[in-house]
Amino acid sequence: MMTMMLMVMMMMRMIMIMMMMMMVVMIMMLMMTMMVMMMMIMMMMMMVVVIMMMMMVVMIMMVMMVMMMMMMMVMMKKMMMIMMMEDDTI
Repeated sequence: MMTMMLMVMMMMRMIMIMMMMMMVVMIMMLMMTMMVMMMMIMMMMMMVVVIMMMMMVVMIMMVMMVMMMMMMMVMMKKMMMIMMMEDDTI
């Protein structure tokens, strides 16, 4: 009888240990998945930030180009005016 009880106790203990191990493994798996998800999200965010930065740079470049064009136009107009004035004097 006692041996039976001992056997059952041992079995119970083994089962308990197995359950604990399973729980730990499950928790580890969950943590890993969470980490992977977080990494993916971070990567996505980084990509978005990089794209935003690229867009900003492109916008700045466009604005600079437009400003340069405007300046060139103004200069051309001034030059034309000077030329016209010279023509008038002549």
